[in-house]
Amino acid sequence: MATSKVKYSEEELVSALKRNERNAFEFLYDHYSGALFNIISKTLRDEEKAADVLQECFLKIWKNIDSYNPEKGRLFTWIMNIARNGAIDAVRAEGRKPVMDDIDSAVALHEQYEDSQTVSSEMKAIVDMLRPERKILIDMAYFQGYTHEEISEKLSIPLGTVKSRIRTALQELKQYFAV
Repeated sequence: MATSKVKYSEEELVSALKRNERNAFEFLYDHYSGALFNIISKTLRDEEKAADVLQECFLKIWKNIDSYNPEKGRLFTWIMNIARNGAIDAVRAEGRKPVMDDIDSAVALHEQYEDSQTVSSEMKAIVDMLRPERKILIDMAYFQGYTHEEISEKLSIPLGTVKSRIRTALQELKQYFAV
């Protein structure tokens, strides 16, 4: 994986992507592939297929960057939707139904930041301020990739309790991100 040394604002990045600049695509991949892969793999639950879908997503981004409109939303939201839709399509192709709760919540939290590496450390610091029973659930769901069902089984907590505590924790976290 190439590590881009160039830094971009979102506007500069979009302009460079539209000009097909290699450094811009390297920057995009370096800074967003991890977040996209997490969303895709949570949906697919198969790392090999998730890697394939991630590759397809970056091809779609490259081919369709001219259709991105900053007035309709941030770049991260646009590429996250491409990844999310790719993952959903892959799950449906297997004849399964996608689970959306984790994806929608992860997208909502991640949209507050531009740099995915910063997100991880800053969010973990904020999550550390939560009550222990909420902190462990957020950590397992969003940093370790467990589903609500897996958390319920691992911690021997009813599924409804897991979901309500995660929902409460997410509401509490939103207060920290309010501008």
